[in-house]
Amino acid sequence: MSLTVTVTNRQLVAEDVCAFDLVNADGNPLPSFIAGSHIDVHPPGGPVREYSICNDPNETHRYSIGVLKDPASRGGSIAMHELREGTTLTISLPRNHFQLSKDAHHSVLVAGGIGITPLLSMAESLYTTGESFELHYCARSSSKLAFMERLKGSRFVSNVILHVDDGDATQRFNATSVFSAANNPATHVYVCGPGGFIDYVLGAARAAGYRDELLHREYFAAAIEDTDEEDRAFQIRIASSGEVLSVGADETALSVLAKHGVDIPTSCEQGVCGTCLTRVLDGTPLHRDMFLTDEERAANDRFTPCCSRSHSPVLVLDL
Repeated sequence: MSLTVTVTNRQLVAEDVCAFDLVNADGNPLPSFIAGSHIDVHPPGGPVREYSICNDPNETHRYSIGVLKDPASRGGSIAMHELREGTTLTISLPRNHFQLSKDAHHSVLVAGGIGITPLLSMAESLYTTGESFELHYCARSSSKLAFMERLKGSRFVSNVILHVDDGDATQRFNATSVFSAANNPATHVYVCGPGGFIDYVLGAARAAGYRDELLHREYFAAAIEDTDEEDRAFQIRIASSGEVLSVGADETALSVLAKHGVDIPTSCEQGVCGTCLTRVLDGTPLHRDMFLTDEERAANDRFTPCCSRSHSPVLVLDL
């Protein structure tokens, strides 16, 4: 199901970062969402992209999103930055792969750059329910800190700690210190931002003794896979029909399935969101996603056909 929305506000909230307010084009309230949710946005002339909803989940009159203009953009962020107030867009219903845990006694939110967007809605939700939390917001410089006016005027401003790389050394983000101070069995960590930043934060948390079930992350784009393994051809067998399809070295499993009438829900097509996650009944996937955890990858019972491939000659899919 999709929604038609209108851009009612467009604002530059940091260097190369625009915020947009989207309201239902028919004037009705928008479907509710929970903290950490995202929507697919179809900008005119640009590819479909996912953006986190960053406003208070108690609001029903708008979805607010923030978009970084990426110099390496393949068209998505550039198309978004060209939007003007009054433009009508098609979006998906909110989905969530990055939910707050109900078991946390304390939450450590860590944002890198534009990764602040889902954590803003999380901070709003945690404050509303009276939960203990801290929000660490990291950027290369103060000009890159988005939504500062909103943060400074927020109800949870006392929970926010800012860190900029070009500032005084005492305020720079030190993950080891943060996690050593916060570590207890009921503390959960939520991190969003560039892939390298996420890996650094999660590595420091694990070194401080955090178990994987306490660590939550959301990537905005898949990392470029540094591998010597070539994209070899392989086959996929559809379990329900026995049909065998060949996936060429220059094709994705998702595109081959689509050509043969097998419809799998998709969104990012980069292995980030998990929308196309498909159960594997036999064979060994070559995982190239950023969605599954190491443990989930090791199970080899699911894969993302948008980007992942196969170690084995044949993958049997539960389709």
